[in-house]
Formats: sequence, C-alpha cells, structure tokens
Amino acid sequence: MSGMAQTGSGSGELTPLVLLTGDEQLLVDRAISRATAAARRIEAGAERRDGVAAGLTVGEFSDLVAPSLFAEPRVVVIRGAHEAGKDLAAALIGYTKDPVEGVWLVVQHAGGARNKAIGEALTKAGATVVTCNKITRLNERIDFVRAEIRRAGGTTNPAAVTALVEAVGSDLRELAAAADQLVADTGGTVDEQAVRRYHRGRAEVTGFTVSDATMSGDLAGALESLRWALGVGVAPVLVADALADGVRTVAKVSGAKGGNSYAIASALGMPPWKVDRARGMARGWSTDGLVGGMAIVAELNAAVKGAAVDVEYALERAVIDLVAARKRR
Repeated sequence: MSGMAQTGSGSGELTPLVLLTGDEQLLVDRAISRATAAARRIEAGAERRDGVAAGLTVGEFSDLVAPSLFAEPRVVVIRGAHEAGKDLAAALIGYTKDPVEGVWLVVQHAGGARNKAIGEALTKAGATVVTCNKITRLNERIDFVRAEIRRAGGTTNPAAVTALVEAVGSDLRELAAAADQLVADTGGTVDEQAVRRYHRGRAEVTGFTVSDATMSGDLAGALESLRWALGVGVAPVLVADALADGVRTVAKVSGAKGGNSYAIASALGMPPWKVDRARGMARGWSTDGLVGGMAIVAELNAAVKGAAVDVEYALERAVIDLVAARKRR
C-alpha cells in the first residue's frame, strides 16, 4: 500500500488487519481501494464486502468474515468503528485475536476516545495503521496538491500550487481532480499562468479574496467579493473556511513573539508570505476583537453546515460583524 502514511507492518505488504484512523473521506476511500488492490494482487478473485459499524449486528459481522465453503478470499471493510455498539465492539476486538485465514479486515475509526479500544486491539495485533486525518490547515492543503501533481506525473512551483488552492478551496476531491486535470491539460508543467487560465473566475474571486478584504477592514470590497464568489459558484462552506482561517491566522501571528517572518513562519507552520500578510492585517485588530471574531466564525461554521435558513445572508452578516469586531478596542 505505497503512498499511504502507515505504521505497523514495515514491509509495505498487505497485512490481515488494517486500521484506518481519521475521517477524511478521500483518503479513507483511497486507502480502502489500495488495500483491495493489494489483496487482488495476492488473490485475483478476492471479493470485497462492506459494512457500516453503526447498526451492524454481531451476526452480520460474523457473516462478513466467516470462512466460506470454498475458502474464497475476501476484503471486509468496516467503516465508522467508533460508532460500533457494545457487542460489535467486543466482536471486533475478539476477532483481532483470531483472524480468519484468507480474509483481510479493513477497519476505519475516526479517532478520539469513543471505542478507542478497537483501534488499540488492532494495533496490538499487528495491523497496518494508515492515517486518514482531515487536512484542515492551508499549508497542509498546499502540500497535498503538490503531492497530487507529482503523483500525476507533473511538475509545479509554490506560486502555482498556492494559486490552485486559492482557486479551488479546501475540498480534497476537488483539489485532487483539479491537479489531475491540469497535469493532463498542460502536458505536465503546472505553473501559475496555467492555473489562472484554467480556473479563471474562481481563481480571481475566492473565499480567500473575501477573507483578505474582511480581515483588512474593507467592508465594501469584502461584500462585493462575496457576491462575486457566490455568483461564480464558490461553495459557502469554502468562504466560511477562508474567513475562519483568516481570523485564526491573524490571531496566531498577533500572539507570536518578535522575529523575522521566516522564524515566525517556521514556529507557526505556515508560509512566510502568509505571515507577512497577516502582520499587516493584525495592526487593525485588538485582542478583544479577535476573541469576538473567533465566536463569529464558529457560529458561521454551524450556519453554513445546516443551521441557517439563508446561508448567503449568514455569510453577509458574518462579514459585517467581523469588520465591526476589527474596530473593537
């Protein structure tokens, strides 16, 4: 299962037990596909069976992993083990002590304390552990896109990667698809000009455009950018993510100890250009204003994910409130 961050089996070969930790759907799906492909390289006829832990009974799990009459090899995938009921959790833990020959069991657990014992039992039994955590930080998304372009056989540079992330947003599936498409369309050389050409509109007006204007106190510019962004199809959740990233970044840079941009960037895990931009924005923000800003973007996050009746209004209200918070002293 090359290409996945993993621990456990150091050989890179498929082990009878595989634990996927995290809930980034794209990474989970890729890990499952790689495990299935690896099993079929060993046994060409390996069948894949899927189950969801929530609501899955012990009997149903037993049927999934039970030896068949003809000992047919199979990959059994159990998603959401953290949501397993008490009896199923016990069955999964018990299975790790006596796996069925010819069965590769792939278990996905979101992480956290709930049903933590399942992950611990799999790890103790020698499972390959594959990390599939959500990618939430901008620099992580930049690293992801750079790796996607390389994986597709292309070459790129930092300016192009940053432009692509700003154009597409935070959804990993969209970023991966955009990277693949750009490599195919450009013959492999993905530069900033190509990104601007293929993503004109979204690249020009993005959630980050709205965030930059908002954090700089430019209310008219922020509202205009917001209308354009929504008009060209930027998802509201991406705008909300960008606003939250803007507040968090300014708060981090404001609280950083003195030093040059490279030292602060290294300490905070972000690009130096982002530190420089945030420093300029931070001059207009007080501590109280940033505390208020954190509350605004937290409420907006809930709004764009279903709490608001009118998502566009919620975004406009958040932009207005953030600019007002910036003036708070």
